[in-house]
Formats: sequence, structure tokens, C-alpha cells
Amino acid sequence: MNTTVLVPAAGMGRRMGASINKQYLQLGGRPVLAHTLELFERHPAIRSIYPIIPADEIEFFKEKILPDCGLTKLGEIVPGGQERQDSVRNGLQQLQVSGIKPDSVVLVHDGVRPLFNPGLIANLIDTAVLRGGAVIGVPVKDTIKEIEDELIVGTPQRSRLWQVQTPQAFRFELLFSAYQKAAADDFSGTDDASLVERLGARVVMVEGDYRNIKITTPEDLIVAEALLTAGRQG
Repeated sequence: MNTTVLVPAAGMGRRMGASINKQYLQLGGRPVLAHTLELFERHPAIRSIYPIIPADEIEFFKEKILPDCGLTKLGEIVPGGQERQDSVRNGLQQLQVSGIKPDSVVLVHDGVRPLFNPGLIANLIDTAVLRGGAVIGVPVKDTIKEIEDELIVGTPQRSRLWQVQTPQAFRFELLFSAYQKAAADDFSGTDDASLVERLGARVVMVEGDYRNIKITTPEDLIVAEALLTAGRQG
């Protein structure tokens, strides 16, 4: 199965407090986004990669980031939207224009998750083919509390809670329909699966690993650097 990957990387990274957006920060001597794109470049099941970049940064991406990625599977560079959901919708619309088949599998992966284990891609794709949709996640380690006005109002059962990551994989027609309905309803979700769930479709959880962190704060970058170094030494 030839699979397409959308890589939203249009976030502003306000919590990072850096002079450039977080996807361009250096990790192990290379931009974070270059590490992320390389994960999919190397996988034989991936046919094409569509980076989603802020419109005013596309030339910067082409000149400063793309040469460090070594991409041979580059599809189109898609202009991002105001929010992640807008960016992914732009990517899906570009895939439709490009003539993607309705039953093709599309992966959506955050540009600032450079430590994902690509060995899990095949399982994600197979599950999406058979069931329609699949996401990567890990069991929650800590107790979770529900809070209202600084007061604890509930403690969900931890054994049922998972921390959701990306990639998230879906048949194109399912994900496209979910994004169309969300736009029509003016609904904003926190991930791709939440939009698919609104259609009544079931999404399968595939267990990933805790290395697959999302780089959002300066502390995340320090942790990612340590994990990258440990992986090279291992």
C-alpha cells in the first residue's frame, strides 16, 4: 500500500519563546522538521510527503530547511492555516486536487514529533485499511484530575486513559468527510481522530512509545536532545 503523509508544521510555537518557529530549531545539529520528514522518507510504504508550512515561510523552508531533508518523495508544499485543523484541511484539499484515490491511506503527523518510531507505520497502515482509522498512543502514567474553578470534581479511571500522539492514519474518504463536516458545523477538535469520531466511525488505538514527544517547550527540546543522543549511542 502506497501511503501519503501530511506533516502539519505551521505552528507559531509561542510557548517555546524562541526567535524562530519551533519546527526550525536545531536538534542534533539539524532542524527538528528535517528529522521528522526523514522518518517517512526512509519508509518503503510511503509514496509522498506533503509538508504544511506557514504561507509566508514557504520560501524560507525551500531555501534553508528542504536541502537538509534529502526528500525524494516530496509531493506539494501546502500553505498552512491559522490553526492546525485549518492546515490539515488545506492538505486534504490539496490531496483531492492531486487525484488521490478515496480508499488510499493518509497519515497525519506533527512536524515537531521527530522521535516517532517508523517501525510502527506498517501496523498503522494495515489497521487503517481494515478498520478505517488508527492512532498512536501510550497509556497514561499519572493520575488525571478534572478541575473546575481550581477544585477537583472528578478522577477518571486511569486504566482507561491513553495519551494520544501522531501519526494518525485514515482512509482518505473518511478523513476528508470528517473535516468537511467539522467545517460545516464550525467544530474544532484537538486531533484528527476527534473529527472522525463525530461521524460515528470507530478509531483503533495502536500502542506506541513514550519517546514520541511533541516539542512544544524549551524543556521538551532538552529531553528530545537527550533521547536522540541515547538512541545514537544505543
